[in-house]
Amino acid sequence: MFQGRQVIEFFLGGARSGKSRLAEQSALDSGMELVYIATAQMRDGEMAERITHHRQQRGNGWVTVEESLQLVTALQRECRHNRCVLVDCLTLWLSNWLEHDPAGWQQAQAELLALLPTLKGKIIFVSNEVGQGVVPVNALARKFVDESGRLHQALATISDTVYFVIAGIPQVIKEK
Repeated sequence: MFQGRQVIEFFLGGARSGKSRLAEQSALDSGMELVYIATAQMRDGEMAERITHHRQQRGNGWVTVEESLQLVTALQRECRHNRCVLVDCLTLWLSNWLEHDPAGWQQAQAELLALLPTLKGKIIFVSNEVGQGVVPVNALARKFVDESGRLHQALATISDTVYFVIAGIPQVIKEK
């Protein structure tokens, strides 16, 4: 059990790599109160199925907070020394901002990065690595890849542990 010390873990990997399952297990292993901040929006049947699958996989014992844009506010409210807060996922949060208010994205990202060192407890982030493929052909897709790469670099810098997940196997790429 933590004694008020803050820890940040970052799970990064491709789609269906197993990163969410591993992040959830890390949260369970903490022995702390569990909070899940979901950034997904249920916009269609396929996304509804994904959300249902994730809820079933997590099981009971989690407080779930759905927040597609105001992640900073949710973290301020939910983070405490005795809690483990899991945010899944940052690339959906970025997508939501780019769709909702592209001009506000930079400020939202800066606010998140400034807030993180002030929070208590264990915070786990999950995000999709999207920068290992070809350069996208349209401007919005290129902006998404660029911004997610910048966000991931900044978050990795301040994280205690960073995992890259492939085929359900976590590789530690940074450990304090």
